[in-house]
Amino acid sequence: MTDDTRTTTTTAIAETPEGATPPSEPTSPVRSRRMRILSSISFAGVALAGILLVLYAWRLPPFSSAIESTENALVRGQVTIIGPQLSGYITDVPVHDFQFVKAGDLLVQLDDRIYKQRLAQAVAQLQQQQAALANNLQQRNSADATIAQRRAAIDDATAQAAKAKADLGRNQALVNDGSVSRRELDLARASAAAAVASLAQARAALEIARQDRETVVVNRAALEAAVENAKAAVELARIDLDNTRVTAPRDGQLGQIGTRLGAYVNSGAQLMALVPDTLWVIANMKETQMSEVRIGQPVTFTVDALNHLKLHGHVQQISPATGSEFALLQADNATGNFVKIAQRIPVRITVDADQAQARRLRPGMSVVVSIDTRSRD
Repeated sequence: MTDDTRTTTTTAIAETPEGATPPSEPTSPVRSRRMRILSSISFAGVALAGILLVLYAWRLPPFSSAIESTENALVRGQVTIIGPQLSGYITDVPVHDFQFVKAGDLLVQLDDRIYKQRLAQAVAQLQQQQAALANNLQQRNSADATIAQRRAAIDDATAQAAKAKADLGRNQALVNDGSVSRRELDLARASAAAAVASLAQARAALEIARQDRETVVVNRAALEAAVENAKAAVELARIDLDNTRVTAPRDGQLGQIGTRLGAYVNSGAQLMALVPDTLWVIANMKETQMSEVRIGQPVTFTVDALNHLKLHGHVQQISPATGSEFALLQADNATGNFVKIAQRIPVRITVDADQAQARRLRPGMSVVVSIDTRSRD
């Protein structure tokens, strides 16, 4: 700025009335052009930063990575709800909250007096049916003896018939010369006829004995079925008696006990939960992240509840469908108000066994999963 310009500006300020705005300093064309260039550069920088931020947020080039991550992941476990198969009063609860138990340990004892009596009754009925089956065997033996007796009677009747026939023949030969009277001949004929009738009667008696034996044989099949039915009833009564003892199906840690001594519980009531030590992670990945995910790829995940402890695992399985396909209420996208939302595909991840800190995991914990998709194994 020249001395004349400074003098003019000073004079204008001095001559300006109090409270009025002094005239602005004249701006040169070079300075205006420089300010426009700087403004354009600043706007371009802001626009470029916004574009880069969007690319980074969506993991697009040049910010794309082989690591696919999600916070939509939870630790899962084989949580078993323990409940009784029978109804009754609880007489014993020998466990407490969060206790470690072994397979077969008693958890709850139901009142078993009624079931013991039912078992005794079923055993008595089984013994009764077994006695009836044994009696059937005796009846069959008796029927066999009767058949043998009837066969002997047939043999005797056959012999008597043969003798009577021979006597009749002799009498018929002697009656012509007068050695035998007509009366004796009639007696011989009667004896022969009686012998033939006795033989027929003996044969009929044998057939009756055989039919009686068949009846005994057929009845034995029914008695054997009754014995098997009684055995099944005994086994059912024994199963019911065993079910009065609610035991741990496998090793694990109990949750909160939901019942107390003396309470009446119905069949299927939830008494407690058993959590075994088998754990895994379910990561709900976006469908846009699944293009490079393969079974067997290494995984790292951090656990929120354990001060972001980092653990390792591997992809075990990939869900055959998105999570929405397994929803109870299916979405109807044909109503005209469709909004495209990235679907989630569950991925099951195993926890590597050689990690001591993995024992601190609990089902339901939130984790952040990162899958290294560079591995193709």
